[in-house]
Amino acid sequence: MTSVASTSGPHVVVLAYDGLCTFEFGVAYEVFGLPRPEVGAGWYRYITAAAEPGPLRAAGGLTVSVDGGLERLVQADLIVVPGWRDIDAAVPEPLLHALRIAHARGARIMSLCSGIAVLAAAGFLDGRQATTHWRYIAAVSARYPDIDLNPDVLYIDGGQVLTAAGSAAGIDLCLHVVRRDFGAEAANSVARRLVVPPHREGGQAQFIERPILDDREGARLSPLIDWLRSRLDETIPLKLMADRAGMSERTFQRRFKDLTGKSPGDWLLLERLRHACELLQQPGSAPLDDIARISGFNTLATMRHHFRCRLSTSPAAYRARFRLDA
Repeated sequence: MTSVASTSGPHVVVLAYDGLCTFEFGVAYEVFGLPRPEVGAGWYRYITAAAEPGPLRAAGGLTVSVDGGLERLVQADLIVVPGWRDIDAAVPEPLLHALRIAHARGARIMSLCSGIAVLAAAGFLDGRQATTHWRYIAAVSARYPDIDLNPDVLYIDGGQVLTAAGSAAGIDLCLHVVRRDFGAEAANSVARRLVVPPHREGGQAQFIERPILDDREGARLSPLIDWLRSRLDETIPLKLMADRAGMSERTFQRRFKDLTGKSPGDWLLLERLRHACELLQQPGSAPLDDIARISGFNTLATMRHHFRCRLSTSPAAYRARFRLDA
């Protein structure tokens, strides 16, 4: 997997090292390394670089042999760091030096999952927002307190430095990069070949381990959640929710957060955003003012505000990018 395809697009260099995380490495190859003749000659030029002398052990009992080392970073436009061998493992100075040189000349550098350990050690994330797998948030925060870690998103595009959350979120970030470089049609084409959605809503909070509710509590809250989803355009006071669940307000808020990972207010906001996104994707979608009202935002200004805060885009830009008839 070290040959460069006969294309003329951006150079993508994916790091390999002892203790390589094979899933993330494979994700990078599937997205950036496979030929895409439908895109044309401007597709990525993919190559692998060994971060240290080999042969290199990889997860799953594999051994990787790479016929090039860190000198390959000189030609990189995008460097991909798969999950690092251990979140607390030291990063070799030669790798950090090579990455800093690449960063200084403008190369983009992205980490997948625990690959954030490498970017953090290089100093790329100081004073920046970043993300990683929820299991590593505490460890990274303790070692690098200057990083503004956001555990609630699947990835963060910081321009020249990009980070993805858990392993599968690496697919989301790679597709985002394709979308940014080649447009939505190319990203959708890659997603279809991978048999994954081109864009996933929500963050990784939905995957964090939480206490399992007993059957009685689940029976109380599941119908309520269905009821709330059918009334996103209405203003529903907390007391009404608690009354329908047969709980005090305090108990209801605690049980609701156990089940969903969110407060009732935050959950409703995310559901309204999800519903608005679904409406914006529809062919010939309704006017933005109507979508704001139907989704429960009441005004277009309010919907724009929450799109900016939560999705870092506007409703109009989201529709232009993701509408199915675009």
